[in-house]
Amino acid sequence: MAKRAARRAKLHAIDSARIHNLVFDHTPANDRDQSYVRKIRPRSDNQRILMEAIDTKPLTVALGPAGTGKTYLAISAAVEALEAGTVSRIMLSRPAVEAGENLGFLPGDMREKLDPYLRPLWDALNDRLGAKRLRQNLDDGTIEIAPVAFMRGRTLNNAFVLIDEAQNCTYGQLKMLLTRLGWHSTMVMTGDPDQTDLLPELSGLAAIAQRLEGLEDVAVVRLTDKDVVRHPLVGRMLSVL
Repeated sequence: MAKRAARRAKLHAIDSARIHNLVFDHTPANDRDQSYVRKIRPRSDNQRILMEAIDTKPLTVALGPAGTGKTYLAISAAVEALEAGTVSRIMLSRPAVEAGENLGFLPGDMREKLDPYLRPLWDALNDRLGAKRLRQNLDDGTIEIAPVAFMRGRTLNNAFVLIDEAQNCTYGQLKMLLTRLGWHSTMVMTGDPDQTDLLPELSGLAAIAQRLEGLEDVAVVRLTDKDVVRHPLVGRMLSVL
């Protein structure tokens, strides 16, 4: 009797462990990256205005100093639109302009060559999607890298288009990029006119924003040093530099 009771207790413990593992493996939290579950909330009035503009306007131009969350908020809105089915792909474009240094020719394919320039976008995408889902979306073309030089002639339908570091584009380049906007698409252009790596007279961002500001379906959002979400010293430095 004692042996039979011990055997039953052992079998019961094994069954309980199996049931526990089964329930644990199917919890919703394991089906999604924890980083993406976090919801983005504005930390200033201008950030709230920017988020609302991206949600309601087909074209948003976000101007402001470094650290104000322009790129991160745009990436978050792009991922949310993709997850909701509002768009079928995310298009990323950024001018390949170096900050005062010449790195020479870079090895690898187009993605690898542009990787150093797109690193801020990768960091934001990795934070919102996770590394595994980001690789999958890149491999199947759901997220596409499009250098500014290769954008002419394209029509971007059903896409969320992010033009980052637009202060390093000329007026002609920005005009070309803006006219790529297709049906059921959203475009966000971000940049800081005061931090261009081109000669000041070559950057077209400030002029483009000024001309577009009066159009009904375009939102031009201007952030300030008060919207900086990095170290508090960054905002104070920007006010004197």
